Amino acid sequence: MILDKNDESSILRIAVLASGRGSNFEALCRGDTGNGKISLLITDNENADVLRRASELGVEAHYISPGRYRTKFGEAEDLEWTRLMMDRDIELVCLAGLMRIIKGSMLEEFRGRIMNIHPSLLPSFPGLHAQKQALDHGVRITGCTVHYVDASVDTGPIILQKAVHVKDDDTVETLSGRILQKEHTAYPEAVRLYCSGVLQLRDNA
Repeated sequence: MILDKNDESSILRIAVLASGRGSNFEALCRGDTGNGKISLLITDNENADVLRRASELGVEAHYISPGRYRTKFGEAEDLEWTRLMMDRDIELVCLAGLMRIIKGSMLEEFRGRIMNIHPSLLPSFPGLHAQKQALDHGVRITGCTVHYVDASVDTGPIILQKAVHVKDDDTVETLSGRILQKEHTAYPEAVRLYCSGVLQLRDNA
């Protein structure tokens, strides 16, 4: 069946939550996501370059304060972000460089419907500086992982992974660049799988 993205009844509305440059946001907007449509961007950084990209791509975008914490949302702010997504009938949430742990009302409302992309082959090298971790450990293969989000850091069920070979002369910058290229194909692919209904999430406590 051919899906008509002009038919609003066939569209699955997607929100992207981001903090920085927005390259994965743009990859999702321009990539093949099936009947998924990136219809909302929310950022916790009022100076983030992703806001410019959203404007150029015609995507509704908002800066909303995350609250006073550095690695999570304040309770009131978490509710504000969640309510905005609910008001826009968001069905899937994609984290794209949002450096905050998702808990509270957002996780409860969108449980099993939040994805993240991480620059390693999880469960190896979770958390920050995954590319440096890979180089420090001397692995020959690393990559990226799209996974569902749970209340911990990079521990949710894995959706798909793409591998990247580590070169002898790699630096954090060169390795990060090649992994990012894989991210730009992996994330739209994972979203397309979700929107097609073929993914099954089990034991999502």
